[in-house]
Amino acid sequence: MLVVGLTGGIATGKSTVSALLRTHNLPIVDADVLARKVVEPGTPALAAIVRAFGPGVLRADGTLDRAALGALVFAGGADGGAARAKLNAIVHPAVRREMAWAVLRCWWRGERVCVLDVPLLVEGGLWKWVGKVVVVYCSAELQLQRLMKRDGSSREDASGRLDAQLPIAEKVRYADVVLDNSGSLQDLERQVDQLVQRLVKEAGWQWRLSWLCPPLGVASAIWTIGWRALRRSQKAGGRKKSGKQRQ
Repeated sequence: MLVVGLTGGIATGKSTVSALLRTHNLPIVDADVLARKVVEPGTPALAAIVRAFGPGVLRADGTLDRAALGALVFAGGADGGAARAKLNAIVHPAVRREMAWAVLRCWWRGERVCVLDVPLLVEGGLWKWVGKVVVVYCSAELQLQRLMKRDGSSREDASGRLDAQLPIAEKVRYADVVLDNSGSLQDLERQVDQLVQRLVKEAGWQWRLSWLCPPLGVASAIWTIGWRALRRSQKAGGRKKSGKQRQ
């Protein structure tokens, strides 16, 4: 089974791409959905969040007040950065466990391709564990304008949210496939159609062998992870070398 990591930046159109992939009957494991699930009332993650940030992040009915928590983690300066790190340390492990089970269920059903929709695929290091990374891209200025329009926020507030994330140009460096969402919806649909054809072709017939023979699937996954780690280290070395040459 080919496991694909789908990511992007806020307001770049990742959710639109995810919805388009669903129309092609590809299973989507949505990290945002799982992130809400793991902080439902009574979960260990929610209890840990309350211990870390105080009861002020809870609503009267005991559910998580995302606006109150967001005000803390998206605050500027060192305090905001420390709060984000603390929150990620609580939520990310719980989400990863849920994602692992979801991928396993896809494999058990005999799916050829499984898509992990993960906003922090790069930041959380999960890109190392997928067979292909797809990044949904648009320019930083277009991203800012879309975010302001979507949320009705000021330029200052929108810029603060973008500054709290890894720049989309950085994420592109990790991509095997880049979907440019700077144009129309029709253009994006065309790119997604081409992507699906490519993924199905690359999955080939080996996915069935991996399904029928689990040890073969494990060996294939280890090979993919090792190859991606080697290729990433080579790219990193190349960037360092080119940087020294420019100096």
